[in-house]
Amino acid sequence: MISPIMPTYKRADLAFEQGEGAWLQTSDGRRFLDFAAGIATCSLGHAHPHLVEAIARQAGRVMHVSNLFRIPQGEKLAERLVANTFADSVFFCNSGAEANEGMVKMARRAQMLAGHPERTDIICMDGAFHGRTLAMLAATGNPKYLEGYGQPVSGFSHVPFNDIDAVRAAITPQTAAVMLEPIQGESGIKAASPEFLRALRALCDETGVLLALDEVQTGVGRTGRLFAHQWAGIAPDIMSTAKGLGGGFPIGAILATRKVAQGMTPGTHGTTFGGNPLACAAANAVLDVVLAPGFLDQVCARAALLDGLLDALVADAPDIFAERRGLGLLIGLRCVPPVGDVQEAVLDAGLLCVTAGDNVLRLVPPLTLSEDDCRQAVARLAHAVATIKNSTSTVLEPAQ
Repeated sequence: MISPIMPTYKRADLAFEQGEGAWLQTSDGRRFLDFAAGIATCSLGHAHPHLVEAIARQAGRVMHVSNLFRIPQGEKLAERLVANTFADSVFFCNSGAEANEGMVKMARRAQMLAGHPERTDIICMDGAFHGRTLAMLAATGNPKYLEGYGQPVSGFSHVPFNDIDAVRAAITPQTAAVMLEPIQGESGIKAASPEFLRALRALCDETGVLLALDEVQTGVGRTGRLFAHQWAGIAPDIMSTAKGLGGGFPIGAILATRKVAQGMTPGTHGTTFGGNPLACAAANAVLDVVLAPGFLDQVCARAALLDGLLDALVADAPDIFAERRGLGLLIGLRCVPPVGDVQEAVLDAGLLCVTAGDNVLRLVPPLTLSEDDCRQAVARLAHAVATIKNSTSTVLEPAQ
């Protein structure tokens, strides 16, 4: 027998029936503090009044018409993203993987229209994660994800993360773009240094290679800026985003400069559901909150509070946590015991977290969390530490 839902996920035996803010409740009344947030997706938490009202109002009017017609909600959303970023134009889709696929297509087409049809190769980073489509599995490069799907899609190569000399050595006359996450989430919350990002921007300018940033997880306020690359003071040529943009409603976007976007003429790309009225209404409601004066400052303040509390916890429990990583509310705790054991103890303590590579426990709470939520989360982590203090399992993977 096989379940009606394909068994592609190892699901916890929890079913949530309602939520509010940073809290979720199961059908039997158990409450959990949610520091998973749909894997950095529920940017405004659960049942946020403004987001709920915007979705309900739009659903009662028109949900979908297709991109054969104007979509005013999408026009408004695009104008706001252009006004607040490097971009001159935006394409809407449904997910991060779809945004990354489109980003690669746009980079290749821009090079072709600039007189370089031979420039189709994409340089990616070791430890990347760009999605689960066939092309994005090749861009990710993880053998575990590639197994069983035949020959990987060609045109993607990988170099060490944060190594500008390796990127320079990998550039050839066939290189179209360098593609990377400002902070690698799946491989263990590993940040590109500001110096690396600035050197990469200069190298791309020097060689005519496009800089393509995957901000699917790091974008829409997650790090305390609207997008993480802004901390380095640079701008990409093209960027993908998704996850937190819809606050839990599926939407993705590709943001690009005029140089890249001008080649995307009618018929060159498309999507059925992407950028429909309901999705764009949700994303506009998210931006209403995230772009409000003082909101990102509050994200930074909550992150600073958590950083201090977590640093103290790491210092008090060096046999459980080796270090804290991350930026803003994209936080990783590198574990000493196997991260799965730590996550299980944390779940028993009533805190939802996500695992990542390099034996890391990932904390990605809603951006709207309160100071009390921060303190309660660390208290629950401390409770989990107390339950595993005497564990003899001390598998620590080499830091990278």
